[in-house]
Amino acid sequence: MPVLKPTVDAVLLDIDGTLVDSNYVHVDAWSRAFREAGGSVASWRVHRCIGMDGSKLLETLVGSSDSALAHEAKKLHGEYYAAASADLEVLPGARELLADLNSRGITVVLATSAPESELSTLRDLLDVEDSVAVVTSGEDADVAKPEPDIVAVALERAGVEASKAVMVGDSVWDIESAGRAGVRAVGVLSGGISRGELLDAGAIAVFDDPADLLANIEDSPFYSDEKASA
Repeated sequence: MPVLKPTVDAVLLDIDGTLVDSNYVHVDAWSRAFREAGGSVASWRVHRCIGMDGSKLLETLVGSSDSALAHEAKKLHGEYYAAASADLEVLPGARELLADLNSRGITVVLATSAPESELSTLRDLLDVEDSVAVVTSGEDADVAKPEPDIVAVALERAGVEASKAVMVGDSVWDIESAGRAGVRAVGVLSGGISRGELLDAGAIAVFDDPADLLANIEDSPFYSDEKASA
């Protein structure tokens, strides 16, 4: 049988909720932070904002990113998240997926807007540096997801046109950010957002988690130019 060749040159991957099971750690850290800062926010509302730029998250949940409450909550979130880093786990198939993509000649890009302090923890946990060619962080763009800036930075650093890349993410913000940058997006359910919402946001396919994507990789958008959702 002929060997299938990928139709993309690069795969851009979010980390939180996509490669690392961290979204609910963030939810708990933010919920505790808001409560301690004097502005209690229901956990389900926090979850709906995970994946947003931190400033947008604060604006959405407490009305401002510049208030005393917002500044205190942001500081406390960082402290609580760091203290809970032992609870972070790599999602099934994440390391194997990145190694497989790299072995197929696809440029692997970690396209995250996480701050450098959190990104360092995530990279140490993932231990996939041999598979990864490019990494972004929150310091690389003035505005983060759902704006397209971080995706644009990732494409530029990878030297890849938007039409030859696919983004993988777990939140509607990932999908929308990719779409605004002209990049097709694949969703994963491992961040806790429904298949329907990811498809409505523009995902062209949705998989359970990295392991599911790896198991079906040659039937994925990495091997097809079709735009139909699956």
